[in-house]
Amino acid sequence: MPIITFLSDFGYRDHYVASVKARLLSSQPNTPLVDISHAVEPFDIAHAVYILSAVFRDFPEGTVHLVAVDTQNSKSGKYHAAKFQGHYFLAADNGIISLLTDSEPEELVEIATEIATSSPTRDWLGPAALHLASGGKLEDLGPKTTHMRQLLNRQLRLNDNAITGHVIHVDHYGNLITNITRDSIETIGHERSFTISFAREKVNRISERYTHQPEGECVCVYNSQNFLCIGINKGSAAELLGLDFDSQVDVHFPIVND
Repeated sequence: MPIITFLSDFGYRDHYVASVKARLLSSQPNTPLVDISHAVEPFDIAHAVYILSAVFRDFPEGTVHLVAVDTQNSKSGKYHAAKFQGHYFLAADNGIISLLTDSEPEELVEIATEIATSSPTRDWLGPAALHLASGGKLEDLGPKTTHMRQLLNRQLRLNDNAITGHVIHVDHYGNLITNITRDSIETIGHERSFTISFAREKVNRISERYTHQPEGECVCVYNSQNFLCIGINKGSAAELLGLDFDSQVDVHFPIVND
């Protein structure tokens, strides 16, 4: 049976995670379940999308991803199952699927919800995940659709001599992950020197590790997804620099005269 992953904003204090798992395991005791995280900030779909985007491709194709974040805030009252890059995703119609797929899922269905419930993850999304993990077809879950809540990911601003991006995630250590990619820096830079500007700080090199600068100093690295990250060795960049989600980060290259 394919793996089911579970990502939520349920936290670890209450019984909500266990309740969903109990329903899944009662139906299919041998279901392989993998927790991605249950510490997503409440209702924070951007946080959920970043985490899921960073890890879902590490799982084998056919994996079913149960995404229980902001599940009560589907303004349309709908819940969707989608196929994207060989994986399946189940979520409320709150914009998560559009952000994850850049609005281009390969297949999308509206999950049929015949009974009322205050726990849509346990009673609707969970059974749908089991159906897919057991080899069931996507279209068996409900009618195909092309309509879902549309949200747009932050886009880079590029010109010949500069890149402007934003912080898209703050991790557990206070490191600032931006949407500026290694590819964008290499493509715009053409091996030129550069200056990375954020808050009142400037960094002119990208290190291999956060520890490659003295303790307390700002450092920039690429993470495993090749996003530019800003950290402070043995410190929280978010707290010490006063930066957070959506803060602006710029990369400037020297102007080359013809």
